[in-house]
Amino acid sequence: METKVIATSKAPAAIGPYVQGIEAGNIVFFSGQLGIDPAAGKLVEGCVKCQAKQALKNIGALLEEVGATPANVVKTTCFLVDMADFAAFNEVYAEFFGEHKPARSCVAVHQLPLNARVEIEITVVK
Repeated sequence: METKVIATSKAPAAIGPYVQGIEAGNIVFFSGQLGIDPAAGKLVEGCVKCQAKQALKNIGALLEEVGATPANVVKTTCFLVDMADFAAFNEVYAEFFGEHKPARSCVAVHQLPLNARVEIEITVVK
């Protein structure tokens, strides 16, 4: 199967040996997004909501790059450094997806790159 690398300057560049996304047929696998402001190249400061909003904004830019919308997202995996942030994170997440509810896993992790509080990865079907 042929694959295509997905990249946009409207979302942060990878901070390691990986790409923003890979399209394989009608499925797109996106790498996890942190709350990095792509213009500044830095993690936004503040609460989990601030970082989640930026991570989802980055996801929106990646979706736009492949001609998709949040309604095309079939699965998310969400990583939180502190499960005490679960309710606040869910508020921002629910705003982004609206009535659409993709399958989801949400797990607590010890640490994330750049000491981020949240990371979100998605899988899309076009």
